[in-house]
Amino acid sequence: MVIMRSISPLEGMRGSCTVPGDKSISHRAALLGALSQEGMDISGYAPGEDCGRTLACLEQLGCRVLREGSRVHVSRGEGIRESQEVLYAGNSGTSARLLCGLLAGVPGFFGIIAGDASLSARPMERVVAPLRSAGARIDGREGGNRLPLCIRGASLVGGTFTLSVASAQVKTALLLAGLSSQGSVTVAEPSPSRDHTERMLGFLGLPLVQEENRITLFPYPELPGAAWEIPGDFSSAAFWIVGAALVPDSELLLEKVGLNPTRTGLLEVLERMGLHLQVENLHESGGEPRGNLRICSSSLESTRVVASEVPRMVDELPVLAVAATQAKGKTEIRGARELRYKECDRIRGMAEGLATLGADIQELEDGWIITGPTPLHGGKVKTLGDHRIAMALSIAALVADGPVELDDPACVNISYPSFFEDLERFR
Repeated sequence: MVIMRSISPLEGMRGSCTVPGDKSISHRAALLGALSQEGMDISGYAPGEDCGRTLACLEQLGCRVLREGSRVHVSRGEGIRESQEVLYAGNSGTSARLLCGLLAGVPGFFGIIAGDASLSARPMERVVAPLRSAGARIDGREGGNRLPLCIRGASLVGGTFTLSVASAQVKTALLLAGLSSQGSVTVAEPSPSRDHTERMLGFLGLPLVQEENRITLFPYPELPGAAWEIPGDFSSAAFWIVGAALVPDSELLLEKVGLNPTRTGLLEVLERMGLHLQVENLHESGGEPRGNLRICSSSLESTRVVASEVPRMVDELPVLAVAATQAKGKTEIRGARELRYKECDRIRGMAEGLATLGADIQELEDGWIITGPTPLHGGKVKTLGDHRIAMALSIAALVADGPVELDDPACVNISYPSFFEDLERFR
């Protein structure tokens, strides 16, 4: 039974908040633990369903997984073995794609990766094709472009892989496969994508070479153990950043947020739009920069986002669209066609949701044109089962003139189960 939720306008966002652990880093820390006999001690592991799917799949594969709240220990255990059951990734594209890289290089392995209806419609060829060129044996629907995927482990040969589109998931899958390959793996991207995997491998002391947008990794089948404290997820913090900027009389402190420069493109765009922001206690831990963010109500001006900026803020574009509805002038966001292949078509979903609330928004093939500032009104909106659309439209509700009703608020559990609880703290 789907329970709707009504979000009322807010007068001032004040106080402090610590967002859940970074989703991307949590996935990677768990998967690297599967390659270590000593294992990885992880604190602040992301609480959402997506990262839970990664842990469940690793348990099925024979890895040792101990979890107590946000603390997790993952180790190789008896070694990766075939599961009697399908490896179910749920809605998590990261789980599915990175597991392909982890398992493709395990000789003799056989396994099937499946997902829910949404994930089963998302493209997998982008990771399957380069893995196949390294010697992987992967089959699936539409020639391997859709889940479920069947993986038959093989001895991989390594090589150089030039990606046509910057993708941290594809890059990471290739690097995971490269750890057990017969030769080095080089991944070249047209522009930088999030570099959590490279930072983590470097922190572990692995032999890798980085040159601009190229990284070369040499085989290293047995990883040393390590301990990570996962920083707060910037993509989760993004909703509160925009909320505090838009809601009058706001001053909000977000503590221990991950500030990896390959993830903080939204901050740069919002600052050129006029965001009032202070970064406090900036430091690095486990190879990842983090710090506190203090955000105040801001008068925003329009801007133009181009394709080269998208990889560093792709998950934050839905909430940037909300910010644009309250910015003075015409904001143009282009080069974001990738949004059509997320949990849903986020370009269309945000265009329809914001238009329902009265926004002046034009849907483009690869983004939007949004004219503001436009007063938003209450109404009923569709989340399309997408956690980021649900949270972005919740932020829009904070500056509307009446309540906004979400048809499926539970989808936020995918990445941020306590989102609505945190929102209520600001009232």
